[in-house]
Amino acid sequence: MRTGVRRRMGVEERRQQLIGVALELFSQRSPDEVSIDEIATAAGISRPLVYHYFPGKLSLYEAALKRASEDLASRFDEPREGPLGARLLRVMGRYFDFVDEHGPGFSALLRGGPAVGSSATNALIDSVRQAAYDQILSHLGVTEASPRLELVVRSWISLAESTALIWLEGRRVPRAELEVQLVHDFAALAAVSAVHDEDMAELLRTMVKDEPADGTFAVLAGRLIALGS
Repeated sequence: MRTGVRRRMGVEERRQQLIGVALELFSQRSPDEVSIDEIATAAGISRPLVYHYFPGKLSLYEAALKRASEDLASRFDEPREGPLGARLLRVMGRYFDFVDEHGPGFSALLRGGPAVGSSATNALIDSVRQAAYDQILSHLGVTEASPRLELVVRSWISLAESTALIWLEGRRVPRAELEVQLVHDFAALAAVSAVHDEDMAELLRTMVKDEPADGTFAVLAGRLIALGS
């Protein structure tokens, strides 16, 4: 019986291993702080072998970013069942799971990192935002957004990003509260837009039509009413 023999990986298997190792390291620290030597050591191979599979750290970062962006985009997948507020709250829970797990990498991606500004990186960031946008429209039962609805949804996606980045700086606000707050923010953005547009008003009525008395949107309405009393 042979022992201690390391199985030789195929090219694609080794590439995927390196991407996984890099993603793990980038999740712990900003990509700028992670060296090729660290990646090689964590993968159990030599530095020159890393360069055999990737021309440099930038290309490896972009490959890791692609995997991370696909993961993040998938967090917006949600069955169209039950009240919209509850659905959005589950989405926010998965979104913040990702932010929590990949904090430094998430921050580096949106604030600055070794590949930020490249066409490949911008395309990946845009693909996540577009996936989120398409999912929200799907939950609203809309195939083509009006200009006002597009403004509401894209503004909310940007708000979720900036909220997550600020939260990562010190986690000074309980995460669960922020998740609820972001769902309330969506309803508030829609409500303000509805004041100015009848189509948005009709959409808002549809949003809250099946909302239970203890639902996320209903809780917001109750608190707002209480503030004025």
